[in-house]
Amino acid sequence: MSIKQEMFMQVSKSPSKIRAITFFLLTFSLVAAGCSLSIAKDQTLDIRPLKDVYISGPPQLTAITTTDVELLFDSSRPLACSVIYGTTTDYGMIAIDQDMGGGAHIDHNPLLLGLEPDTEYHYRLQGTDPNGVIYVSGDMIFRTPARETNIEFNLASLEAGASILAVSSNFGGVANDATWGANNAIDGNRGTAWSSNGDGDDAYLEIQLPQKSRLNAVKVWTRTMSNNTSQIFSFILITDDGSELGPFTLENAEQSYHFEVDAEASSLRLEVVSSSGGNTGLIEFAVYGVPVE
Repeated sequence: MSIKQEMFMQVSKSPSKIRAITFFLLTFSLVAAGCSLSIAKDQTLDIRPLKDVYISGPPQLTAITTTDVELLFDSSRPLACSVIYGTTTDYGMIAIDQDMGGGAHIDHNPLLLGLEPDTEYHYRLQGTDPNGVIYVSGDMIFRTPARETNIEFNLASLEAGASILAVSSNFGGVANDATWGANNAIDGNRGTAWSSNGDGDDAYLEIQLPQKSRLNAVKVWTRTMSNNTSQIFSFILITDDGSELGPFTLENAEQSYHFEVDAEASSLRLEVVSSSGGNTGLIEFAVYGVPVE
């Protein structure tokens, strides 16, 4: 492989100080299983500062926890984006946009997973538009918070012994423990989600709790898609004795929402009341309370 550099790019620690555009002449040959790939010498890679596609400013980090953080960024051109991150500028980890369809978008929300508490991380955002132009930020830094000492115990988590009792459907007809399966709503990982198979307002999810408990709160986080479908606007809860709680309203899909309840149950069913249709589902469904002896 050979690379001829026609111009140079100087990147400082500030994402706003990319001082020039880099063009490279790149040729290489890849031989694998009898296949070859070549790029002509007169082709160029067009690399530009990410600020060229800012709409409302640079990328923003939201809901930083001890183990993950979501990056939000709107671009003026559709981009296929990724974030590289790590404890040094060697990075070592990568996150991509959270969207079932993939491809280029203008609203980006990659989730950076696998973080450690009270640790400084470097990150850089980069995206490619449909014409092959690459937009790159400079190196940026964030720090995760220290580990919490008093954490509510989630009765509806797989870790606690909860399980899926019933589900309206899983996207693509997959099993509950597969990607987009119902288990993803109760796995404690906001990097995964349950998606129904186009159930819209008819979507539901029922959880078997580890034991009968006095419930005092639930936490619910709806999924959404870049085409503004799949978002739950309101839902009700039904206990195993038929008691109905709600309806509860979810303001948006940017975070989980906490609702106080007062009920006794061995299982709990969430039914969608209204939504934007499509593959409705959940990023998180948590239940808090005290087991009944």
